[in-house]
Amino acid sequence: MYGTRGVEGGPVRVAGTVTLEGDLAVPEGAVGVVLFAHGSGSSRHSPRNRHVASRLQESGLATLLVDLLTEREEAEDRDTAHLRFDIGLLSERLVGATDWLGQDARTARLPVGYFGASTGGGAALVAAALRPDRVGAVVSRGGRPDLAGESLPVVRAPTLLIVGGDDRPVIGLNESALARLGSPVKRLEIVPGASHLFEEPGKLNEVARLAADWFTRHLGGPDEKES
Repeated sequence: MYGTRGVEGGPVRVAGTVTLEGDLAVPEGAVGVVLFAHGSGSSRHSPRNRHVASRLQESGLATLLVDLLTEREEAEDRDTAHLRFDIGLLSERLVGATDWLGQDARTARLPVGYFGASTGGGAALVAAALRPDRVGAVVSRGGRPDLAGESLPVVRAPTLLIVGGDDRPVIGLNESALARLGSPVKRLEIVPGASHLFEEPGKLNEVARLAADWFTRHLGGPDEKES
């Protein structure tokens, strides 16, 4: 589906409290599965997340890109823009998708990671706090981990926060969230010359490289202690 050879999967319907549309890709011999939590106003069709997903698959990781809102909710959100900031709702959908991965034969044996962008970064950390035995790593790209609020000290999954060097307001929010984050393995990575969406040449590739390294390390083998 993403140009990676030996990949199984395709469109899926992720059943939880509601049924969500998703795209699953499972490379042969996958060492983990990464569930994407897209950001404000985005969807599973996000070209940035699909680019990162492709790189993760090349590193031996399965991926699930899923719409966290139903079609009706997306239509409502286009007019009101309030559901994209409903961290409780988004994290509940992530938990449902995580449980679905645990029931699907293609992914049931695989440890789960979260890749969150923008508001999805906050939702991913809340969901990681709710499923500590299932979620083995979290990566946030240009995220709002501060929106995880009181869940931050509860998170135990190794967490990497990636922020563009030119994204000054978000850098400060990530620094504050990092200080509150309960995970014993955590890091803030600032990508020089990158804006909020990492649109500059080569910057999204750097995000994908950092994410692949983080997930393969913490989902595919023993955790390395760092701070």
